[in-house]
Amino acid sequence: MSLLNDLVNLNLCDVTEKVIAEYIWIGGSGMDMRSKARTLPGPESDPSKLPKWNYDGSSTEQATGDNSEVIIYPQAIFRDPFRRGRNMLVMCDAYTPTGDPIPTNKRFIADKIFSHPDVVAEEPWYGIEQEYTLFQKDTKWPLGWPVGGFPAPQGPYYCGVGSDKAFGRDIVDAHYKACLFAGINISGINGEVMPGQWEFQVGPVTGISSGDQVWMARYILERITEIAGAVLSFDPKPVLGDWNGAGAHTNYSTKLMRNDGGIEVINEAIEKLSKRHKEHIAAYGKGNERRLTGLHETADINTFSWGVANRGASVRVGRDTEKEGKGYFEDRRPSSNMDPYVVTSMIAETTILWKP
Repeated sequence: MSLLNDLVNLNLCDVTEKVIAEYIWIGGSGMDMRSKARTLPGPESDPSKLPKWNYDGSSTEQATGDNSEVIIYPQAIFRDPFRRGRNMLVMCDAYTPTGDPIPTNKRFIADKIFSHPDVVAEEPWYGIEQEYTLFQKDTKWPLGWPVGGFPAPQGPYYCGVGSDKAFGRDIVDAHYKACLFAGINISGINGEVMPGQWEFQVGPVTGISSGDQVWMARYILERITEIAGAVLSFDPKPVLGDWNGAGAHTNYSTKLMRNDGGIEVINEAIEKLSKRHKEHIAAYGKGNERRLTGLHETADINTFSWGVANRGASVRVGRDTEKEGKGYFEDRRPSSNMDPYVVTSMIAETTILWKP
């Protein structure tokens, strides 16, 4: 095994200018991530200068067997924390051979919204709190839970310390450092309320880059759980009963919100969100009705609400924002399996472009 590890960790910089680029895209379910690698003549920082590639869409539920070729366009480049050196991770989106975005390409639609002059002028910032659950590979039960049984009730696990409270910290810390290495603006991590559940935060990031960075952070996390022999779940309610679900709370601000007097702009934005509550809920993740029950720090899925420092509301305004009269707000409705391209662009569309 030591020879295998030596080969895996070979530093290619001393012997060749060539680099390995891992092309990454989103599969047909909207949550499965796919990737494959290719050799390039050298490193590159501009994704538009990287070659397009293709894959068999009939094997990812994105094309039929008689017309299976899907073309992937490089959109964002990150350093590769697995191969290291000058090697790259490349976030891509998917198109037909004629250049049309395939139906599961949510990035294309989001980019159109973020490219609108009114949205560009507002410089929308996002901070996404991505919750997830680690499962034992063989038992399909959360990490740290007794097989066939349950741990002690919730209470000591949130930001907890100790072998009986924090399960999977090595995975979490490895992911934290790997994201920083990759160039992702990961801003923190913490243990969550349900044992075996964790959270990482990405932001502040502007516009379409928020979706790129969250998807890449998800990819890196899944690769690390693959190495560790654990299973990663973004299910919004991974265990039924008196256990917290998993969300992707989305913190948001525009330039006007961040300026003096921004609280009025925040209030107007929240009012707009309230009028499109059903449309947002429909786009905020599958199975969210199992999570948004009005219990476990959630609002009821059928009712829009907001409040200052209220974690049981649909939208929360922080105490600092209220005190300073400017800042940001948190949309607490998105589920852990949401598509960040969809959620971020929809919030911008509703609060900046939509006219009631």
